[in-house]
Amino acid sequence: MAANKGDSDIDDILTSEEELEKALCVLAGSDPDNCSYSKGYVKRQAVFACNTCTPNDAEPAGVCLACANKCHDGHDIFELYTKRNFRCDCGNRKFGGFHCQLNPVKEEENIRNRYNHNFSGFYCTCHRPYPDTDDQDEDEMIQCVICEDWLHSRHLGCPVVEPEELQEMVCEACMNKAPFLWTYAAHIAVPPVIQVGDAEEEVEVDIEGEDREAGQRKDEEPSSSDERTEPEEAVNRSSPGKRTHEEMTGSPAMATTKIVECKLKELQARGLERLRRGAVFWPYSWRAELCTCTSCKRAYVAAEVQFLLDQSDTILAYEKRGLHEPFGQHPLMALMNSMDRVQQLEVIYGFNELTTSISEFLEQCASEGKTVTVEAVHQLFEELQARKRRRTSDGNQ
Repeated sequence: MAANKGDSDIDDILTSEEELEKALCVLAGSDPDNCSYSKGYVKRQAVFACNTCTPNDAEPAGVCLACANKCHDGHDIFELYTKRNFRCDCGNRKFGGFHCQLNPVKEEENIRNRYNHNFSGFYCTCHRPYPDTDDQDEDEMIQCVICEDWLHSRHLGCPVVEPEELQEMVCEACMNKAPFLWTYAAHIAVPPVIQVGDAEEEVEVDIEGEDREAGQRKDEEPSSSDERTEPEEAVNRSSPGKRTHEEMTGSPAMATTKIVECKLKELQARGLERLRRGAVFWPYSWRAELCTCTSCKRAYVAAEVQFLLDQSDTILAYEKRGLHEPFGQHPLMALMNSMDRVQQLEVIYGFNELTTSISEFLEQCASEGKTVTVEAVHQLFEELQARKRRRTSDGNQ
């Protein structure tokens, strides 16, 4: 039990570099100093809700990162992660007499903003707050890329892939609002997983493979078309009908060339189906597989999912922008940029040594069944400081 508790302490205290980087670039992709209102409806930005100014029974409203830091400092703020095509509400009609300190001149309402129960502090189909003090289950929450609501993994209606393999997710409700996505799901989404009997083993169902086998069996069976007489076949071959432009212009080779005008129709023609139940996980490249013909574009607009054709709409693209072209720079990175190469290496060495020492300290406490106390932590840092003084003294000799 002690070892398990130690492992838990390590997981809670030590954050991997990748996770830290991801958390920083969510905020780094948004401007921390200037209200985003003047930029209009920003494609994607970090959004916050203020329970002090717009409590649960008020109209939902969201504020940008800069307003959360400056205008609502000390308020009851909760983070909504990122939202697409959102314009900062801070100081508009929904806030009563409260005015934005960064951009006080604003329209009364941002009519193109979309709100859900997240802005009131509730999430998932269970409509519960996060964190939920009444929920004893430690369950991961995953955001739907269409409605942008956060759902507990146990409420997705399907088993969840490993966290490190999580990709874009579309909840069942949004799949049904854009039913053509089920066709794509049968071909390019992460294969569904089902439980086998009472065992805990999970098995991936290769529907496409089963479909191929069914097709092979169908080819082996006698076809009713073979029973047709030769005259009937001849009549069918010579039946009049519309001729293609290539046929009329005498280009038979061109006439036999298959031109795919609609990817969706081509996939539908294959007859591959997927059970229309539960959320669907997609590979990050799935949006590039969507058809862009005129008919399909109209369908996207009708279902209000036209943003799926925009590769830069994804959370991954937003985080990369925040990492490479941040509005604001992390204080540690700003400090590093002001140093020469020797100083930078010294800081990196010190940081790595600190991380390793804390990890070893916690692992030792776990293996020996010791409780991590304040006194023990203080002693650890005193030893680190003494080690640094010895290293500095040796370097000066």
